[in-house]
Amino acid sequence: MNAGLKTVPLQNVLIVDDEPLARDGMVMLLREEPGVGPVTQARNGAEALTLLRATPFDLVFLDVQMPEMDGFGVLKEIGAERMPPVIFVTAHDQYAIKAFEVNAIDYLLKPVTRERCSQALARVRERISQGAGNDNVLSLLQQLASPPSYLARVALRTGGRISFVNVEDILYVQAAENYVQLNLKAARHLLHVPIATLEASLDPQDFLRIHRSIIVNVRHVKELETGPHGEYIVVLPNGTKLQSSRSYHEKIKKWAANPF
Repeated sequence: MNAGLKTVPLQNVLIVDDEPLARDGMVMLLREEPGVGPVTQARNGAEALTLLRATPFDLVFLDVQMPEMDGFGVLKEIGAERMPPVIFVTAHDQYAIKAFEVNAIDYLLKPVTRERCSQALARVRERISQGAGNDNVLSLLQQLASPPSYLARVALRTGGRISFVNVEDILYVQAAENYVQLNLKAARHLLHVPIATLEASLDPQDFLRIHRSIIVNVRHVKELETGPHGEYIVVLPNGTKLQSSRSYHEKIKKWAANPF
C-alpha cells in the first residue's frame, strides 16, 4: 500500500448499527488504525440521518440490516451525491453482497476482523486520494431498486469445459441431495446447487414448485390430472408424470386457474 494513503485524514467517522456489541467492536478496531477518529455512534437509521445532516463525516460504517430504517433507507434519504464515503457492514444479506461486488462497493462481513477492516480503510483512503465520488453507490441504489433478474441460462461444468443450457429448455428440476437434476427433452444434467437456491433464480411465471423436490417448467405442462387422493399429477409432452405433494396444492390450483 502507498505510505501516503495512511495520512489521508479520517477524523470524523460515524458507525451506524443497532447492535451495541457490533458498534463497540468497530470502535475497538478503529482505535488501532492510524489517523482515525474521533468516532461517533448512531443506534438506528433515524439517529444516523440526524447526524449526517448536521456533521460533515469523513467516513460512515453503515449496517445493512436494521429495524424500521435499514442502511439502504439511510442512503436513499441522504442521497448518494451527498453521502460521505461509506463502508457497508452486513451479517448475511447474500443479495446485497452480490450487489456490492458487482458495483465495487466496500463492505465488511460480521464479525469484522482487524485485517478486513484495515483493507477496507485502505481502499477508502485510495478513493479519497483520487477524488473519486459515490458513483458506484448510486449504481448500487439503482440496482437494488430494480427487480432481481432471473436466470436465462444455466452454466454446467463438465471435464474442464463449461456448457450452457437455456432455462426454457428445462422440462423439470428434481432435487438430488445437494444437487439438482435438470431434465431436458433429450438429456439430463446434474448441477451442484440446492433446489431452493435454484428456485429463487428462476422466473416464477415459468417455473412452479409442485413438491419439495420438484420444480416444473409450466410452459411444458401438457395436462393436469387429479389423483385418487386429491393430489395433482402434472403430465409433460414426453409422457412423464410428476405427482405433487399436499403442501403445494394451493399454488398449483392458483396456477391452474390462470396458467398463462
